[in-house]
Amino acid sequence: MKIKSIIFICCSLGASFGLMGQKADKAIQTGNNLYKRQKYDQAELQYNNAIVNDPFSSTAKFNLANTLYRQGKKDEASKKYDDLAVYENMPALKSKSYYNKGVVLSFQGKPEESVEAYKNALRQNPDDNEARENLQKALLELKKKNTPPQKKDNPKKQKQQQQPQMSPKEAEQRLKLLEQKEKEVQQRLQKEKVKAGGGQTKDW
Repeated sequence: MKIKSIIFICCSLGASFGLMGQKADKAIQTGNNLYKRQKYDQAELQYNNAIVNDPFSSTAKFNLANTLYRQGKKDEASKKYDDLAVYENMPALKSKSYYNKGVVLSFQGKPEESVEAYKNALRQNPDDNEARENLQKALLELKKKNTPPQKKDNPKKQKQQQQPQMSPKEAEQRLKLLEQKEKEVQQRLQKEKVKAGGGQTKDW
């Protein structure tokens, strides 16, 4: 699961006409260059600098969230993505923010929350196929989490369970039956022996 990349075109809410706005834009561009070179800690400083100069810069906030994520600061990144939900008139930005938040939550092993984040991303941009795919994955993870693991029975134990237990009374009856059969066999053999002996001539 990949997060949506940083924003390279400035789309700050506040118009960057003044000196502060120009400083913010310059800090964002510097931050973007550092981000591309994977110097995330330095990029973070630049995006924070941009926010100081333009507190309404959605670009700086979004890119800062991505930079925090790249540094493994997932909780901080998630909060920053939440902050972008206030930009009601920017559905594309909100969609990307919710999507990235979903990715962060998925990596944190929070399928319930990631499902909600991907749903929010799709509410803003129903054509986002990546969000739809990740939503399916998150739903599968949630299903796995809520399904109790099946106990694997010991094959020996299973065999024992398959064999019906015999009551003491049944065991006694079977024993008697076997003894009776054995007795009958012995009697038959005895009779056959006697018969065989009677037909033979004796030597004097």
